[in-house]
Order: sequence, then C-alpha cells, then structure tokens
Amino acid sequence: MLTMKNILLLTLLAVTAWFIVMWRHLAERARAAGTKDPAKTENVYHAIVGFVACFFDTLGIGNFATTTSAFKFRSTVPDEKIPGTLNVGYALPTIAQAFIYISIVEVDVWTMVLLIIASIAGAWLGAGVVAKWSRRKVQIGMGLALLVAAALFALKATNVGPGGGNALELRGGLMAAGLMGNFALGALMTLGIGLYGPCLILISLLGMNPKAAFPIMMGSCAFLMPIGGVRFVREGGYSLRTAVVMTLSGIPAVLIAAYIVRSLPLQYVYWLVIVVVVYAAVMMLRSAAEERGKA
Repeated sequence: MLTMKNILLLTLLAVTAWFIVMWRHLAERARAAGTKDPAKTENVYHAIVGFVACFFDTLGIGNFATTTSAFKFRSTVPDEKIPGTLNVGYALPTIAQAFIYISIVEVDVWTMVLLIIASIAGAWLGAGVVAKWSRRKVQIGMGLALLVAAALFALKATNVGPGGGNALELRGGLMAAGLMGNFALGALMTLGIGLYGPCLILISLLGMNPKAAFPIMMGSCAFLMPIGGVRFVREGGYSLRTAVVMTLSGIPAVLIAAYIVRSLPLQYVYWLVIVVVVYAAVMMLRSAAEERGKA
C-alpha cells in the first residue's frame, strides 16, 4: 500500500540518488579544473572523527559541533570550509538515520512533511549565503553557533527545558510557529549548528512528544543536507577528500548504533562534549580576532 510515509521515503531515495550523481559530477568537474583540496591529508583522523560523531549522533548527540571541534583542534580543515564539509560529508549517514527513524517512530506524517519542507527552504537560502562568506565571517558565525550548541547540550545534560507533551501533530497557529522555527533551524544548520538540540526544544515547546523530534529532525536533515550540500559543492566551499572519508566511516557507525547498541547512558558524554565545544568556540572566535588583526 502506497502511504504518505512510503511516498516520503521514496522521495528521500530519489533525493539521495540525485545528491550522489550531482556530487560525483561536480567533484569530477572540479578535479578536471585542477582544484586542490584545501584540507590536510588526515584520512585516518577524519575517519575516526566521522565514525564516533555519527555513532553518538544516532543516539541523540549532534555531530556538527563535535566534528567542528575536532577539525579546529588539529586545524585539519580550513575554517571557512567547515560548514560545507559537514553538510556534504554527513549527508548520506544522516539519510541512513532518517530511513530508520521515519520507519519506526510514530508521528503525524503531514506535520513531519511540512516541517521538513520548511527546513529545506531555510537550508537552500542559508547555503547560498554561507558558501560565499569570508573566512572571518564563518569563524564568527561558527564560534557563536558553537556557544549556542554548548548551551543546548548543558540544558540536555541537566534536564532543564521544556518537557513537551503527548501530541504527535501540529495544527493552526502551532503549525505556523513550527514552520517558521524549522525554517530558521534549516538556515542555521548550513552555518554548522546542529539541528537536533534546537529541534527537540522547538518540538517540546509546541507541546509535541519529544520522541517525535527524531523523525522530524532526521528527516529534515536528510533532505536539507543533500540540497544545501550541492550548493556548497558547486561553490567549492568544502573539502572533497574529508567529506568522502566522513561519509564512508559515518554510515557503518549509524547502523551499529541503531541496530546493535540502540542506547547508552550519555550523561557524562554530554559534559565532555560541552567542554570540547566551548574550547572550539573560543578558538574559532580567537581566530576571527586574528583575521581582523591581519586585515
């Protein structure tokens, strides 16, 4: 039977195929033009980062802030290329998560579809802007985004924040608020701030069951990351080699976390992530100050 959920999954499959074809085509064109990869050749390091980040992302800890921290720690990817590398490199692992969570978690299909569309529109707008930003603008934007991410992790670790309700759908004014909120979150995601924490808070504030955030968040990211990612690829605003390594290491991590591990006590992991993310935010803002001094 062809249900709305099945149509959504088939559409996601089509978007996945389109992303792979476009990524390969644009990458080959860049290679033919002699474009050099801006990142350091740290394949093993990036593979470890991609695996660990996607493993914990599947269990509820976002991977954008942690990966940005890892890149900044060893300066392996230029700051201005980090947002694009994240959106391109984690697109396929996130699509794998979306197929899993959309299939198993109950939520009103139309609510999910409309919120996903809003996030795609925000990502398309945001990627076109961020891909053309100067290094200093990206550093300031990501530094502030990382501080926001650290604050959201702290709320999660201390169980402070809206508890949510039992609703599995949005209607009327609540739907309008959800659409505007997810549009903004889609745009912010292209800057490197993960969507999970903010989406969970948004869903809870709207009175929905917090578990509904999983298919909505994963579905939003699964659609917006390929679409936004292609814009980054077209603009050359990413590291091809790093993104490929992150993709290849991230997909098995998602499958292991979803089907074998399933859940872990993550309280101490949250606090470790907070420390690492705050460190990365300070270093990013410090780099922005140094860029201003050079200018």
